[in-house]
Amino acid sequence: MTTLNKTTTFYPAKTMIKHYVIPLLLLLLPFGQNVFAQDRTITLDEALKLGLANSNVVKLSKAKIDQAISQYEQAKDGAKPTGSAGLTYDRAEIPANKLTFGKTTLALPSGANAYIGTASINEVIFGGNRLKYAEQSTELLAQAARVDADNDKDGVAYDIISQFYNLYKVLQSKKVVEQNLATIDGQIKQAQRFFDQGIVTKNDVLRFQLQRANIELNGIDLETNRKIVNYNLCILLGLPEDTKFNIDVINEADRPIAPASNYIDTALTQRAELRSLDLHAQVADVNIKKVRSNVLPSVVASGNAYYINTTIDPLPLNGNYILPITLGVGISWNYSNLWTNKNKVTEAKIQREEIDLNKTITGNNVRREVNQDYQSYVMARDKIKLLQTAIDQATENNKILESKYQSNIASATDKADAQTLLYQAQINLELAKADAGLAYYTLLKSTGKLNK
Repeated sequence: MTTLNKTTTFYPAKTMIKHYVIPLLLLLLPFGQNVFAQDRTITLDEALKLGLANSNVVKLSKAKIDQAISQYEQAKDGAKPTGSAGLTYDRAEIPANKLTFGKTTLALPSGANAYIGTASINEVIFGGNRLKYAEQSTELLAQAARVDADNDKDGVAYDIISQFYNLYKVLQSKKVVEQNLATIDGQIKQAQRFFDQGIVTKNDVLRFQLQRANIELNGIDLETNRKIVNYNLCILLGLPEDTKFNIDVINEADRPIAPASNYIDTALTQRAELRSLDLHAQVADVNIKKVRSNVLPSVVASGNAYYINTTIDPLPLNGNYILPITLGVGISWNYSNLWTNKNKVTEAKIQREEIDLNKTITGNNVRREVNQDYQSYVMARDKIKLLQTAIDQATENNKILESKYQSNIASATDKADAQTLLYQAQINLELAKADAGLAYYTLLKSTGKLNK
């Protein structure tokens, strides 16, 4: 009897990790990257919240508001007293330090130190209201910065909505493609069976196969578009670029719609451009007052203190320095402004008129834009109704030709054409629903109520 001795080798844990586990992880790494790519279902509200929170455009607008507020605070600081203080040290060397006056000789020191200190404070009692007008102007400009920020926010939100609906349109079209591929595959199998039975010709089978190839080509185009729109949406939302979005079916309810005049009236009061122009008109009014105030005098109260010490010790005990203090009120008037300021006032009035004209032009553009967006939304709603009827008709036509084809009454060409019509009607309906949703938000944007 022969006995076999088996020797079992035990590897240390570190050796096992080094020789087996690490190479296995490295091998699986490329697959892991695809596994962990994010596949995310997102709603429009979630997209808007993410996009507005991560938008650099919105952050830049916030910085502009902060800058305008800072300028307003600086204008308020201009009304505060101003003051300054200084200390000067001088050293004088006197090589020729003797003066002779007849029989009297005056000897001066060969050198001397001098310390001179000054402190002053000034308060404008009346400056022709120029500081008050400066505060009012900067405050209005800060409000205008907030309005501009709202406009920027609307622009970001609309970009997100546009990309969201574009992606929805692509995804819905891809679903229709998949459904039609499944249908055409069934038709190909049936046609092949009929061909084997001698009921149809090979050309009938080829027609279905050609139709399937055309649908596949459409699917390739849609997938390319999906990748482009998906990437754009990732950038807008500030999410990783490998995030793949899914969108649930959007049920575009039949929203009630008011007359076009209602939307136009709302736009004329809510549009950021018009609100900004109103604020700049107020700034122009303040500027006219500010320019007119140039002809008024200024009254300034001041206080000054001087410390003069000519000894080595900058703070002697007595008798070596003087400390005069002055208080006063001064008035100044550049009366030449009485005849030179007239043209400056004229220029300020012209700037005010330009703002009024610009508002009129902008208002007319807003009216045209709102009316166009209103009509586009009405048309999109009407298209949905017509396309739903078209689908019902195309579905019924397809059923009839399917029955005739199976009964060998209709040709494969007729059957393929009926299927194509139904397929196209389905795509058109999904696109029309998305277009209606986007048209609705476009109308909200043109009326200035997108983020309200």
